[in-house]
Amino acid sequence: MAIHLEEYQEFLEKITPEVRVVLDASYQEASRMMSPAGVKDYLDGAKALCQLGRGNDVVLTYLQEIPQVAKECGEDIIPDCVTAALKLSSMASGEVIALLLSSLPTASRHLGDAELVRGYLTLIHQLSSTAARGLRPMFGHLDELLSKLTLSGLRRWANFGAQAYRRDFNNLTKYFNLESADSRATLQKERRGVLFVKTQRKLNFYLRALWARDFFLRPTGADYTDFRPYIEHRIFHMPDAVDDIGDIPGLELYRATAAHMAAHLMYTNKALSAEQLSPAQMFFIGFVEDARVEYKAAQAFPGLKTLWSRLLVAEYEGTVEHPTMLLLEHLALMLLDANVRGDDPELQQFAENFHANIAEKQDDPNFAWRMGVELFNLFTSRREVPSLRILERIRIPFRDDNRFVWVYEEFAWETGFEYVPASQQQVRRQVSVIEMANEVDCELAGDDAQEIWTCATEMRPYEDDLTDNTKTFNQMWGREPISDPFHYHEWDYHIQLHRPDWVTLYERRQKRGDPDDIRDIVDAYRPVAHRIKQIIDLLTPAGVQRQRGLEDGDEVDINAAVDAMISIRMGEQPNPRITMRNVLKSRDLAVVVLLDLSESTNEPMQGSDKSVLQLTREASTLVATAMEGIGDPYAIHGFASDGRHDVQYYRLKDFNQHFDDEARSRLAGMKGGLSTRMGAALRHAAHHLFKQPERRKLILLVTDGEPADIDERDPQHLRLDTKKAVEELYTQGVLTYCLTLDPHADDYVKRIFGQNNYTVIDHVDRLPEQLPLLFASLTK
Repeated sequence: MAIHLEEYQEFLEKITPEVRVVLDASYQEASRMMSPAGVKDYLDGAKALCQLGRGNDVVLTYLQEIPQVAKECGEDIIPDCVTAALKLSSMASGEVIALLLSSLPTASRHLGDAELVRGYLTLIHQLSSTAARGLRPMFGHLDELLSKLTLSGLRRWANFGAQAYRRDFNNLTKYFNLESADSRATLQKERRGVLFVKTQRKLNFYLRALWARDFFLRPTGADYTDFRPYIEHRIFHMPDAVDDIGDIPGLELYRATAAHMAAHLMYTNKALSAEQLSPAQMFFIGFVEDARVEYKAAQAFPGLKTLWSRLLVAEYEGTVEHPTMLLLEHLALMLLDANVRGDDPELQQFAENFHANIAEKQDDPNFAWRMGVELFNLFTSRREVPSLRILERIRIPFRDDNRFVWVYEEFAWETGFEYVPASQQQVRRQVSVIEMANEVDCELAGDDAQEIWTCATEMRPYEDDLTDNTKTFNQMWGREPISDPFHYHEWDYHIQLHRPDWVTLYERRQKRGDPDDIRDIVDAYRPVAHRIKQIIDLLTPAGVQRQRGLEDGDEVDINAAVDAMISIRMGEQPNPRITMRNVLKSRDLAVVVLLDLSESTNEPMQGSDKSVLQLTREASTLVATAMEGIGDPYAIHGFASDGRHDVQYYRLKDFNQHFDDEARSRLAGMKGGLSTRMGAALRHAAHHLFKQPERRKLILLVTDGEPADIDERDPQHLRLDTKKAVEELYTQGVLTYCLTLDPHADDYVKRIFGQNNYTVIDHVDRLPEQLPLLFASLTK
């Protein structure tokens, strides 16, 4: 033990004997269950909580409970638990922090997954700001709550109480203490049939009995309508709770789902290529692939056919949105059982062909591909193919989303692969210097080159060359790489629904410019930079601050207590504010500065000799300077669009990247072009923000006009889609603020971004000065 604790000698000398006794006992258990890295996280967490100064109860609870949490959910959860406790310290007392830590074993036992426990910690952090008085009673009933509710159900139950009684503290406490009728009624409403954690061991034994091997099953929050189980990294992600279907218990649904996913894993020898297939075609191919693996599983275990058949003939609530779905649901039963007949002659013939060939071609990976395309063509000829949203809502609850079936061509930035048609793709080959000298008859390869040769030896051009001698030849050749496509929905205000996977976005790289141009901007704005430095000094986190003169603090202020005793001895009324509290002053913010890089940014601004792009570059440089000084994680991204199939997104500076020469060169090289499809860009910016652990998230949008694109003639469509995107992100904790250079923006910007979430810049020359000031006002 002494060997592992040598580096914590100073910490051990400061802790009280009571804490040392518990640490000695808990350390033995932790060292048996955790790796050395996990033990280090465990001890670092104890050290951080001791330095928090919230009393011994917090540290003792942490030392006793966290090993059990790590045993249930893995040791990677330890830093998240410590971070949650530190965040809660600025809004709650030490007793509440101790209650949170004591609740974690119960939460981890019921939730059974590290990601769900992280979601639980996030929920507690949110409630601490909206219903802090409800935390204590809720912790007292957590075992009962999580034995009946999923994490999603617990979140809805808690949020209802926080909203309904946010100004009625007595009823708020009764609600979270399960004493009010509303609380019990909401609990019953959110209660699900069968929880995954109560069936996980049974499912593991069930699958092991069938295939004589273990499978990895994890619960996943199924709190949205279109959730379907999925296989990722050979792990089964199953819903955290399911309801009974008629007289079929939830356990049977879990068994059917687990068996179907296991069949995919056991009988898929080669993934199918998704290249050049539409999402609808992929659905129909996956539909037949499901039938293929179910056939093989039913041949080995005939009882599975009975299990799946019961769910295929079950009566489901609600009506289908398209008659084709009824045909597909019955066709799934026909493909599973050859004795089932159908009324549609073409589908009956299709099922007969399937059964006639499946025995011979059950291991052929292309069999499902060919028959799936045939089925797609059959419905296409009838003009009966519904939208992808309807297809994915097929009422076969035990089937997964088939992502395991498909393979996409891999992409890496370093390889220079580009997502373009095969005839236009660039092939990269590495050759020797001699081969390069003998065969290449052009100095540099252009953007349209079909084959790029690179040398195994890096070479730089001579100083007297016209090219930039800071780059090697290998870096100069070919196009910048493009990412895999990202698909986003888009709001259609006519039908008041989202168009699923309507917009395709690609991440691209701006070509590099001269980083000295960015340094020149900082030099040119030295007076503004001095003002920014003053802003930085005001916004820089102050660390732990002590608040004195409190009636309900965490510890006694000795000086104030002595003054109170003197007042009592003198027969005077003492000051009751004799306690104090240590408050952690830290900035918990992540920012994306999103720049509009459409064609209009190349135009000179009225009243200025600079273009919008130049002013945007200068403003972004000063904002980056400010944020580098403050220390907030931030990114600078840009976007443009060429119709809904090609929204171009540029990551000029990422969160994990310093504002170095690489970022400066990208910022210096950015160019304007194309159109402004704003909604998809905002959703993708939020996609990157959601990966950041900070609680507060901000998108600062800089644009010179309204949303528009070449394939949309209705000006209201993209405006209202952007408005919907802003609303969606706000419900997920992301604030969007628009800084517009359009003098006529008052006609639309308020409707899109809200009353107080925009600024119209009247004097464009002041943009570089106003953007850092605006950032300071938004994030203080």
